[in-house]
Amino acid sequence: MKSITVTVNGVAHGPSAVRDDLSMNDFLREYLGVTGVKFGCGVGQCLSCAIIVDNADGASETSPTCIVPAASFDGKAIRTVEGHAKGGELSALQRAFINHFAFQCGYCTAGFLNEAQVLLERLARTPIARADLERTIAEALDGHLCRCTGYVKYHEAVRDVVLADSALYLRKGSP
Repeated sequence: MKSITVTVNGVAHGPSAVRDDLSMNDFLREYLGVTGVKFGCGVGQCLSCAIIVDNADGASETSPTCIVPAASFDGKAIRTVEGHAKGGELSALQRAFINHFAFQCGYCTAGFLNEAQVLLERLARTPIARADLERTIAEALDGHLCRCTGYVKYHEAVRDVVLADSALYLRKGSP
């Protein structure tokens, strides 16, 4: 057993005693009642279970939760799909996913949303050339699996959010 403390969507939790082999997915769902994180393949390949980990340097990254022990997140701040909406209002990314019908069954949506959010935050720190946008979105999202084959709509939704915010990309001739 190990005692862990973790911040989830801005709320501190713990200390909580957890088994060494307890996955973060099980911790979130069973200990905290955070059910937006899904259990898909169980081997870290589909990434429907991906959450956002906020690093001390201000950057963020996604992590699968099905294969990573909860104890690995001790002292960390993480975000789940439940953390995207603020004040009852959907984020621009969530609205774009809805407007583009970017999901069918919805099982993989949380992982795609979290990965796309990390991409948006990275672009806010380091904008890219407009010509590199499609490739950059593909590189960010292509590791995620969708059993309903909704990939194009996910990519279109993310592209529209990026293009709606000129701070995320460099227009031709920009420094």
